[in-house]
Amino acid sequence: MISGWLDAFPDLAALPTAERSRLTEAACPARLPAGRAVFRAGDACTRYFLVLDGAIRVRMTSPGGREIVLYRVERGQTCILTTTCLMAGQPYGAAAEAETDVAAMVLPRPAFDALLAGAPGFRTFVFAAFGDRVNGLLALIEEVAFGRVDRRLAQFLTEQADAEGALALTHQDIAMELGSAREVISRQLKEFERHGWVALGRGRVILRAPDALGTLARRDGP
Repeated sequence: MISGWLDAFPDLAALPTAERSRLTEAACPARLPAGRAVFRAGDACTRYFLVLDGAIRVRMTSPGGREIVLYRVERGQTCILTTTCLMAGQPYGAAAEAETDVAAMVLPRPAFDALLAGAPGFRTFVFAAFGDRVNGLLALIEEVAFGRVDRRLAQFLTEQADAEGALALTHQDIAMELGSAREVISRQLKEFERHGWVALGRGRVILRAPDALGTLARRDGP
């Protein structure tokens, strides 16, 4: 047992004593090294993750090989896809891997089902977390379906750059994050470079004019 793990989940820490005891007795610690697969598309869903530290990246791959990052599960969060699969009794429709070293607590499916049915506070926590994630996915769908690539890319670059204005990412990495094609991202980065807004290197993007990128990201209209 990881001591004090409920500190990462204040709502669970505030459960009635009986519910909290059932939860802590059923939960088991899990540690995943960076790069380890958490689940793959088609896998049976057998456990509920409560992430204490690190990040799990959940992504979907099209038949043509294009990838999009759906969301990340970080400290104090749970996985909406896992919740959906547990409740629907269906296999995973996407894949996930530990983006960093991950510490988590996991509930085996029988314990999850029992708590969901017999612990109102736990049930409220599960559905509240589910609702938050659905809203995030709706925002992602809106961005991918309706957002202009140049603005989305400008926003991504300004938000993800480090203190020195650099991102250690390939064009494919960025395309996966934005749900676009590598060729589209490469063309747009070249356009930014032509304007003098970025400098491109091998697996690296350096921001030369972050203010200009920020203005583009905030622009309304066509």
